[in-house]
This record gives sequence, C-alpha cells and structure tokens, in this order.
Amino acid sequence: MELELEVNGERRTVHVRPADLLLDTLRDRLGLTGAKPGCRNGDCGTCTVIVDGMPMKSCLMLAIEAAGRAVVTIEGLKDSPVQRAFVERFAFQCGYCTPGFIMNIHALAQHHPDADETTVRDWLQSNICRCTGYAEIREAVASVMNGKRD
Repeated sequence: MELELEVNGERRTVHVRPADLLLDTLRDRLGLTGAKPGCRNGDCGTCTVIVDGMPMKSCLMLAIEAAGRAVVTIEGLKDSPVQRAFVERFAFQCGYCTPGFIMNIHALAQHHPDADETTVRDWLQSNICRCTGYAEIREAVASVMNGKRD
C-alpha cells in the first residue's frame, strides 16, 4: 500500500505492507538510520522518535499508524541543544543508544522545561545504555534542563 508520511517536516510517500513497523520504514525505505533496532520489543529505547511531539518507540508502532502525524527523527533535530550537550559532556561511548536518549530528552525539554529530578528520571527509564554508568548522560540532561551552557 502507498502511504504518505510527514517526517522531519517533509511529506514522503512510501510503499509499505500493513504489518511494517515505523522503525523499519524509516530505516529501509526512507534511509533515516538514526533510530536503531535494539531489542525490537520496546525495552531499550534505541529506536525512539518523536510523534506529534511525544517520544515513541518506533519498534512498537506500525508505519500506517504514523499517517497524518508529524514524525521527527534524530536527523530532523539538526544540532539541537541536547545533541550539543551530549557532545560537550561526552555522554556516549559506542553511540548506539545515543539517538534514542537525545530524542527522549528533546521531547522532555519541550514538554517539561522545568522538570525536577524525579520527572527526568521517569522519562529516562525508557532508555538503556549498556556502555556507560550514566553519569555523563545525567550531566548532559542537567545542562539542558538547567540551561547551563558552560
């Protein structure tokens, strides 16, 4: 079936099967490989994208469910404050989970710019990093949420 999606502010037409996941459609049909296949069951968050302003695990969403909705991938952020904070704070090692964290934190900052530590922790529970101790990730998040750009 032919499907029209709005991805990163652009209307894109793709051919999908009704059972195709948004993750696979973004990667295989649109060439947007920032969302990563990790667990493919919603546990790790490496595939997180923003759908209508909210973080969504694209491995849990069918492509046809994204029709008529605004999808933003890591490629659509273009040097956001969260991306800069991750670079400045060295908040990554292998980098596989990084796009998912950035998408989740970007949405958090949009919805809860004054989020307290509990809210930040709640939002970050949906993302897993197997390489770090999370200290640098927490520092990057704090710098964005507190407006620190030192």
